[in-house]
Amino acid sequence: MSEGIEGIPQTAEQETKGTKEDKEARAAQEAAGVEQTGVSGTTEATPPADRADTESETETETDFINPLRDPQDRRLPRIAGPSGLVIFGVTGDLSRKKLMPAVYDLANRGLLPPGFSLVGFARRDWEDQDFAQVVHDAVREHARTPFREEVWQQLAEGMRFIPGDFDDDTAFKQLRSAVEELDASRGTSGNYAFYLSVPPKFFPKVVQQLKKHKLASAPEGSWRRAVIEKPFGHDLRSAEELNRIVHEVFDPEQVFRIDHYLGKETVQNLLALRFANQMFEPIWNRSFVDHVQITMAEDIGIGGRAGYYDGIGAARDVIQNHLLQLMALTAMEEPAAFDAASLLTEKLKVLKAVRLPQDLGQGTVRGQYAAAWQGGTKVRGYLEEDGIDQSSTTDTYAAVRLQVDNRRWAGVPFYLRTGKRLGRRVTEIAVVFQRAPHSPFDSTATEELGSNAIVIRVQPDEGMTVRFGSKVPGTSMEIRDVTMDFAYGESFTESSPEAYERLILDVLLGDANLFPRHQEVEESWKILDPIEQYWATHGRPAQYASGSWGPEEADEMLARDGRSWRRP
Repeated sequence: MSEGIEGIPQTAEQETKGTKEDKEARAAQEAAGVEQTGVSGTTEATPPADRADTESETETETDFINPLRDPQDRRLPRIAGPSGLVIFGVTGDLSRKKLMPAVYDLANRGLLPPGFSLVGFARRDWEDQDFAQVVHDAVREHARTPFREEVWQQLAEGMRFIPGDFDDDTAFKQLRSAVEELDASRGTSGNYAFYLSVPPKFFPKVVQQLKKHKLASAPEGSWRRAVIEKPFGHDLRSAEELNRIVHEVFDPEQVFRIDHYLGKETVQNLLALRFANQMFEPIWNRSFVDHVQITMAEDIGIGGRAGYYDGIGAARDVIQNHLLQLMALTAMEEPAAFDAASLLTEKLKVLKAVRLPQDLGQGTVRGQYAAAWQGGTKVRGYLEEDGIDQSSTTDTYAAVRLQVDNRRWAGVPFYLRTGKRLGRRVTEIAVVFQRAPHSPFDSTATEELGSNAIVIRVQPDEGMTVRFGSKVPGTSMEIRDVTMDFAYGESFTESSPEAYERLILDVLLGDANLFPRHQEVEESWKILDPIEQYWATHGRPAQYASGSWGPEEADEMLARDGRSWRRP
């Protein structure tokens, strides 16, 4: 057989060679006196030493490559290797509603190894079986995939619980013992990710305890990783200090900063939309785009999170991470490859090129929701919520106007807004295009025609809408906006996984594509810090009625530019 036969993949060609060599080896064995019984399938040969020699030669000659192990082969999903996950703060809402169900869903989809282990750490007087029951209840209530008893039993066998505080050395010694026991009983190979689902003030203490008790150092050939939830600091100085502490324990490539928005299918599809299609990229620039609006709206208040939220606010909680990340993905140039280093390079270019409004009073708005009727219910204003000081200036709504000073986006404003108690829950990116430079139609024909737009819906109805003008049926020429919709739920037979499913799997695989690196975190704080400093010394947040779309000042900010907010 000649090498490089056209139409046969390299892996298949090698497999063919291996098969031929196997036949030749068997023929040689038969010539040496090997007899096939043909009944029981056993083989009787000449002395064992001769057989060992023959097998050794065969193994050397046969360099078999499994084609399903080819990284470019998509027939099998990526499956995590031997590993375990330790969750600090395992009794919190995030863990109960998102993390534990995501772990079960991954196991149910066959993406976790059979010996996968889950260790919980919290201030509860629980035994292992108590923890397993908590996980069971969380999975039953919040899991995306159907409950299967056999999957649950296999997962439950690897569950352990460690009671204790973060400064409790005894608890961390128990944690180390549990990790070592799971290595032996479950075959986790010393591979562990430590998920810090705790308030940011505890991050330094936890990572230092992991270092002190030698949990952050992986055995030879194994790995240890830290997963950190937002917010990562409350300003640039605190973020830099936190990065310094964390990097004293874990190398930068071992730290995975979770931004769950980046795990959503639609956000990842933004890159596919831009760089896998020829029809969008030529118009994705200042020559055709009028402006970009990025919105994250919630229809709920702060609930029982007063202790966390007051003093943080909407801008720190959402704009600094979620919205600036969405902006970077929208504005970035095409990366050299779809890998963590290439994506980081291009996103950093955007964040470094962001310019704030010259007049922060005209280019930014903050607000607080006031008491009103929303969804048929009378709701309290922010200052009336339990645990909130009447003099609080914490923002529950924030809107900013940013520019990106580069060749592609010069002069194109990016409007970012987020808020609680708004009209509905929605997150979207709207790229609004310029109007046609000349219209042959009279003004009455186009009075209901708006601007063309591409709208990427991140949640809740994941998909995309293209808005353009079309003639209304009839004898007269009348042009009106119409939309074409793409929805994930209708276009694919497979439902979209939860963001935490994708992100937890990526942590276990060591894939950092969807995780902001520390440079991005610090650049984002450089953008937001001047705005927060201005707000701290200039008046109070504007009031807006619950159920509305924010304060009037936000509408006025766009009106000064001759634009208006989209109604999602």
